[in-house]
Amino acid sequence: MFEFLDLKRYPLDQPNTQAWHDLVAQSKTALARDGMFNLEGLLDPNIAEQTAADLAPLFREQSFVHQREHNIYFSQSLPGLPDDHPALMRFNTSNNTLCADQLRGTPMDLLYRWPPFATFLAATMDKTHLHIMADPLAALNAMSYHEGQLLNWHFDRSEFTTTMLLQAPEQGGEFVYRTDLRTENDPNYDGVAKLLKGEDPKVRNLTLSPGTLNVFRGKNTPHKVAAVKGERCRVIAVFSFFEKPGVMFSDEERIGFYGRAA
Repeated sequence: MFEFLDLKRYPLDQPNTQAWHDLVAQSKTALARDGMFNLEGLLDPNIAEQTAADLAPLFREQSFVHQREHNIYFSQSLPGLPDDHPALMRFNTSNNTLCADQLRGTPMDLLYRWPPFATFLAATMDKTHLHIMADPLAALNAMSYHEGQLLNWHFDRSEFTTTMLLQAPEQGGEFVYRTDLRTENDPNYDGVAKLLKGEDPKVRNLTLSPGTLNVFRGKNTPHKVAAVKGERCRVIAVFSFFEKPGVMFSDEERIGFYGRAA
């Protein structure tokens, strides 16, 4: 892992040392304050860029074009909410996706399966253990956004999302988010509607650099990736971890997200 990770700056391989505990504490502080933490340059930026270049032919020839219309909840309707409520505004999402079985042997695959990575993430989340996903397609994904493509507003189903930027676009592709718009007890539909109409002053933009690990609490914090501009794609890896082992998608979910069940 020393070949492509900055383990001097981020000692993920040294659990229970003071440096490791300090990094965990810093990450937890950022999570509490911002709903996310970033490890800039965890992956060597040159390796990140080379990995994106190596994946380019796969994206052109073998990726699944994931294109769908949806609302912020990825749901057709919500109990007690009229279908014409502005919180249910619909919009489009589009990207090209590669699955875990297409990414074997890449730096992201090696990092994903490296036990100290899950141990560190679990500590930042105050969890006893985290496990990689058993699903052969969904465990690890790489997504590419060409000009005009974007990931539109949504809440995550999982408690947190772990990503690493491999290539930044020429323009656009910013990570846009609004921290803690809702709670477990208050869906704040009026606040969601205000956000979607562009009237929420607490929306923030974040521009990441290649090689940056981003860990984000997205269950109650809506977020999107702005439309990419220019010929250079935005390429990002998405890692899936769960508290219980053996998590799998259904065939229906795999077909919806990846166009195939196996």
